[in-house]
Amino acid sequence: MFILELSYTAPLDRVDALLDAHVTWLNRQYEAGVFIASGRKEPRDGGIILAVGDDRAAMERLVADDPFLVNGVCAYTITEFIATKVAPELASYQQTLPV
Repeated sequence: MFILELSYTAPLDRVDALLDAHVTWLNRQYEAGVFIASGRKEPRDGGIILAVGDDRAAMERLVADDPFLVNGVCAYTITEFIATKVAPELASYQQTLPV
């Protein structure tokens, strides 16, 4: 599983101009079952996405298509973690530690 942290690198007016395209991109990832939660950070200096996957390189390729990144208004920090404990509603996302 991954935490994708966006940090804005441009003024909010430039971010807002790309927001519709970014939301379309987000929706595609939700439909594909890759994203399970997302939202703005407070204060509004970026966002957080919780993503499902086991391949960091694939996740890097996926975020490279985000219109925010393509148009240079954000930078990403990608943190991989193993979700060994989850709420009952998220049981399908629970992972086990590698042997």
